[in-house]
Order: sequence, then C-alpha cells, then structure tokens
Amino acid sequence: MRFTRQLAAALTAGALVSGVLAGCSSKNQVPSIGYAVDAAPVSYNGGSALGANGGAAAVFSRVLTGFFYTGPDGQPVADTDFGTAKEVPGEAQTIQYRLNPDGVYSDGVPTSCDDLVLEWAARSGRYKQFDAASTAGYSDIERVDCQPGSKDATVVFRPDRHFLAWKTLFNAGDLMPAHIAAQAAGIPNVVSAVQSRDQAVLDRLAQFWNTGWNLKPGNIDTKLLPSSGPYRVESFSDSDGLVLVKNDKWWGDAAKTPRVVVWTRASDLAKKISDKAVGVVDVGAGSIKDLSLNGFSVRQVPGRGAEQLVLATGGPFASPDVRRAFAACVPRQALFDELGHPGFDAKSGLGSGLLNSRTVQQDSPYYPAVTGPADKYRSGDAAAARQGLGNQNPTVRIGYRTPDDRRAQTVAMIAEACKPAGITVVDAGAPDFVPTQLSEGKVDAVLGGTAAAPGPSGSLPGIEAVAALHGGQGLNFGRYGNGRYDAIADQLAADENSTTVLNLDGEAENLLWNDMPSIPLFATPRTIAFGEGMENGIANPTKAGSGWNMDRWVLQR
Repeated sequence: MRFTRQLAAALTAGALVSGVLAGCSSKNQVPSIGYAVDAAPVSYNGGSALGANGGAAAVFSRVLTGFFYTGPDGQPVADTDFGTAKEVPGEAQTIQYRLNPDGVYSDGVPTSCDDLVLEWAARSGRYKQFDAASTAGYSDIERVDCQPGSKDATVVFRPDRHFLAWKTLFNAGDLMPAHIAAQAAGIPNVVSAVQSRDQAVLDRLAQFWNTGWNLKPGNIDTKLLPSSGPYRVESFSDSDGLVLVKNDKWWGDAAKTPRVVVWTRASDLAKKISDKAVGVVDVGAGSIKDLSLNGFSVRQVPGRGAEQLVLATGGPFASPDVRRAFAACVPRQALFDELGHPGFDAKSGLGSGLLNSRTVQQDSPYYPAVTGPADKYRSGDAAAARQGLGNQNPTVRIGYRTPDDRRAQTVAMIAEACKPAGITVVDAGAPDFVPTQLSEGKVDAVLGGTAAAPGPSGSLPGIEAVAALHGGQGLNFGRYGNGRYDAIADQLAADENSTTVLNLDGEAENLLWNDMPSIPLFATPRTIAFGEGMENGIANPTKAGSGWNMDRWVLQR
C-alpha cells in the first residue's frame, strides 16, 4: 500500500480538508511551493529534546520517514512505503519490523535495522548521555535483535511491560540515519557498539546524536542530512528558507511538486505571505499581527496541542504554594474567551472550552470525569492569589518564541490580572527563546503548546504531554518530579481497563492541580490556509503540521 492510499484512509477517518481544488487546464503547475509554519527547527533529529520541541515532525516527516506518521486526527498511521511493523504472539510483547527492501537513503546507503538500534539506544534511558525528548516505550524494550545492515528487526519488550502505544515508536521525523552517527563516532556500525556497551564509543555516539544534527541557517552540511523520504534538504538560510527538493533515491511514489520551501517562525511570515511566496500556511491563530490571507482557503481550528504555562520548580516557583497562588490569578476563562477560539465555536470536544487537564484530551470519554480540580482555577482570583502568597511579591518572567501576537496578549492579560495580587509578570519573549532557559533559571515560565512547543504540537496518544511532566524526561523543561505521578503515567501506558484508566486519570489530575507544574489554558487554535489552486491540502492541527503530506501537494496558477 502506497502513501497515497494511506492518505485516503486518513481522510475517511475524519481529517479536516481545506483548499482541495481540481486542477484547471488553463493553469500551470507551480514548481515550488512555499510553506509557512511557526515551527522553530533547531535540529534534524526529532528524537532529541530540542528537535522535538522545535517542530522537527512538522518540517521533516516527509524527509525522514518511519514505520508510522502522525495523521490529521493525531493518530499514528502506518507508512508501508518505509516498512511494516506487526505485533506477534509471545510471552513478552514482540514487534517484528521489516524495512522495505528497496529503501535507501539519498546518499545511497540502504536503510537498515541499525537505524532502529540507534533510536532505541538513544531513547531507552539506559545511556544517560543521550538527550532524548522522551523514553516512553523505548525504556520498556528489553532488546532489539538486529544483524548489522539487515532489513529485519525484532523488538522484544521486558516481560513485565506492555506498551499500548507501540505505534508511536520508530516514527517519521524520529528515525535517524545510523550510518552517519557511526561515521561521526569512528565505528564500523552502531549495532556492535550498542551490543558491546563500550562507554567511550557510546559517549561519542551520544555527542553526535545530541548536537551533530543541529541546524543553523547558513551553516549546514547536507552530507550529514541524508533523506529516507520523498524530499531531501538542499539548503537552509535566513534569506532563502529551508529548501526541500525531490529525492531521486526515494523508492515510493515521487513527490508531485519538485520543491517546497519551508518558511519558519524565524522568517517574516506576514511578508512572505503578502509577497505570494507562500502556498500553505499553518500557524497559531492570532500569532501574526495583521495577517492577510486574501487568495487562500482558510480554516480556524482547535489544535491537538495544549496551550499552557509550563512553570519552573525552582526560583520563585520552588514552592507549590506559590505556583498555586500564581495559577489562582491567571484569568483562564477570560483568556479562552478572548484568545482561545478565534473564528470557531466548538460545542464539544477540542476547543469547546477551557482545557482542564494536562494529559487527558477534551474529546476523550474520560475527560468530563477528571476536570473537577480545575474549577477553582477558572476566573483569575487576585484575592485568593494574595492570600496564598503570604508576604511574598514574586516576579514571574514568562518566556516564549517571538514574534507571537497572541502569546504577547496572553502575557499582558495575565500581568494585568495578577498585579493586584502583588505578582509582577514580565514578558520575556524573544526571537531565539528555547525552553531550556526554564531549567537554566533564565525564565520562570514558558508559554507554549504541548511540551512547551512554540509551533505545531500534540498527538492523539499524548506521549509528549505525559513526558513533559514525567521525571527524567528531556521534554520536562520545568524539571518537575513526583514519583506517584511517574508511577501513574507508567501504568497508564500499559493498562487499557476503562475503570483503571478513569481512576488513574482522576488521581493524576488531583495530584497535578495540587503540585501545579503547569497551567493548562485551552486547545491551541491554529490558522491553516491553502492558496487558491492547491490540490491535496489537508489540515493537520497536530505536531506533524499540514506539511505531513507535502509530497502530494500540487499548486495550479
């Protein structure tokens, strides 16, 4: 089954479709399409903490493919062009992976199970030198059986673990070329290095995995960025954007448009759009001031990501009392009313009201039963905040990636609401802001989407949302730690009994509203627009962004 057939299946699953127009014989196909997305890609490696946070999935899902990708409803969808994955019977949970025999990177090196071994080693949690976004699922794997260079791998989980969301493993944007890491570490192959557990070798592998795929406009080495998808990276600069071109080594259906230029948050997106350099827009609703989308088919939709404040657990927020006091004055209802549902009025599910859970999504059947603890943190109660602070008058620096007009308004509204409580709120937004500044003590809170992402975020399984609060995870930028929450999260990953899930979700929410490591606001609203004449433009308000199927795009003008 080819990607186009899986795309059709995703459509029938309830995808949001916009700007799908039939081609007209009097028009010509545009050879290059501009894609404006508010990601902030700082790494090619979507499995690293900064890579995942910066939006690698929204930019590179059709450059670095995997066994699954994130579909328009946030669900994992199989990509059998890359390979097949199936669960097989056995005492321990076992998944058999088979890569496509024709699979080859754009540099001519075949894809192999070495890539799975590298991903597992980096994200298993066994080797602390790797800066992984999340170890969810990977830490439950006992071993990956793989002969170096083989197209087959057998993944065996620990006997005492069963990971329900196994389809979130070894996915698009995450699975990195092991041969590049091996070359950088000066070793014949990754498999032997991992099997030998040679710490010196693993240190070299980790050093490259963590930073060797970092992206700096105007200074990238494309030899380190081979592609396993229909597009490959040609160049990256501030002036010309991130240029993706058709990968001639791709073994699946060829990309329909030869070139896609990704314009990220660092670009002047409003100008690119007004200059007609863009055919697809996927940005936070209200984030770009005076945005004009004449000539576009526009949808305003609630995203799968959670707009939220991620709080530090040190500095002025070292005490849960102060975190709760701050939450008490945050005007969550007013923020939702003013900023949370521009251009749409959902009656139920995503975007239908305040977001009152950090890990249970609004369209989950469990959601109504777990939202009670949030009620006292609804309207912005300065008096309650003042009482909770005692004699303290903290200053709270809120960081976020700029420019972002909606988030600037969010900070301003919080500052006004919290001032009577004696809390000084400082707008610490910056063009180069990264959420690691929270753990470094440079800010006290981050305003962003799920896992503090500046752009597209969220998925149906919610792995990133859980990891952002789990001790020891790379996406846990606030360095929150609660052993009971970790135990609940680990049990929920393996237990699908509805009564158990409901009870654990309820316990988790009570615990989190008491500890207050973050303050959920609303489902992040997204503005998704396709230019007139665009075919196969399919909105995807998740971490994958609307570029999830960019190889199917055709623009007629």
